[in-house]
Amino acid sequence: MTDMVRMIEPLDRPPNCELRVPGSKSLTNRALLIAALAEGESELDGVLFSDDTHYMIEAWRQLGIAVTVDRAEARCTVAGHGGAIPVTGADLYVGNAGTAMRFLVAAVALGHGRFRVDGSARMRERPIGDLLDGLTQIGARVHSEAGAGCPPVVVDADGLSGGAAAIAGQQSSQFVSALLMVAPCMRDGLRLTVEGLVAAPYVDMTLAVMAAFGVTSGRDGYRMLSVAPQRYRARRYAIEPDASSAHYFLAAAALTGGRVRVHGLGRTSLQGDVRFVDLLEQMGATVERGEDYLEVRGGGDLDGIDADLNAISDTAPTLAALAPFARRPVTIRNIAHVRLQESDRLRVVATELNRLGVRVRELPDGLVVEPSTVRPGVVETYDDHRIAMSFAILGLRARGVGVRGPQCVRKTFPDFFERLEELRG
Repeated sequence: MTDMVRMIEPLDRPPNCELRVPGSKSLTNRALLIAALAEGESELDGVLFSDDTHYMIEAWRQLGIAVTVDRAEARCTVAGHGGAIPVTGADLYVGNAGTAMRFLVAAVALGHGRFRVDGSARMRERPIGDLLDGLTQIGARVHSEAGAGCPPVVVDADGLSGGAAAIAGQQSSQFVSALLMVAPCMRDGLRLTVEGLVAAPYVDMTLAVMAAFGVTSGRDGYRMLSVAPQRYRARRYAIEPDASSAHYFLAAAALTGGRVRVHGLGRTSLQGDVRFVDLLEQMGATVERGEDYLEVRGGGDLDGIDADLNAISDTAPTLAALAPFARRPVTIRNIAHVRLQESDRLRVVATELNRLGVRVRELPDGLVVEPSTVRPGVVETYDDHRIAMSFAILGLRARGVGVRGPQCVRKTFPDFFERLEELRG
């Protein structure tokens, strides 16, 4: 029920705890796709089971790929078909899972037959035209059903010839990742020119998972990327804990003057969002980076910061939620693309901070948040999991904050609120 409100009780003392968060959504959906295209059976450990990954798993089952799950062990077994799509048509539904939408549209283009990929009302507003343009250049027959450059997408598939293509990456790095992951299965491979790129660490993540399954690539920075025709090799693959999920708890330590250590993430993590601790350090928190853990210790007031969050834009709502408690203003820049995500995150964050009495200025590509006294209020989440989780962190310090529609966290972190209670222990 969207009318459900969850009140967040402030912590009565700073947290002092160690925890491990569920597996990475981004890595899970990449590994599922690559394992489905590999030759043989792969075993994925540390899998995240959430709405987004559920849609991905069910889509592959509809496409004729056997996926077995063991939730108790956080494990999936995927019987790959060596780059082939076993069925000759399917009507897939992915909710509001952006990775599933973008990745599957590219993957089904390898098949033979008609495929349709649709999503929620919000997904039907999220542009995908740049990906469709890129696919068209390498032999796909693909179009936006409504002609608006948004889902539903129809693919009349007859394999992908590959070759040279250029794609715009200013709206989403997922368009680039989608093409790269299917590139080894193209007849001529792929030589991809990228015009601008947001969230670049996610492309690094994609190439790293591809390499783990035996596919090599070439690159000139993020401007030119190439993948020759190759075969993915099935394997056992361990998925890291989700850095995007972990950053909420690390932020809570900085905000409340406590200590939180997250296990399973460290200096060598594949995920760009581990860099959020760099911002916390700049704001005055103490950060310890181990090989297999990250720890944040808060103490004293946070300082203001001017931050370019283009590479780690999922953390922007959380930084904005910390900002009212800083000594000086917090400026967030270079994230215009977050207006196209589960919600218009710049507009939504500004609106909901205002609702709580926070002085905030919305910029075309960011926010400026002033030190403010937070007043009680119920935050609207707009069915956006990151809004719900970010404002829940704010509520650990400000009394009387509620979150409407908290169930939206099922998208990536189903037991977020239960885990949040561990900070009280």
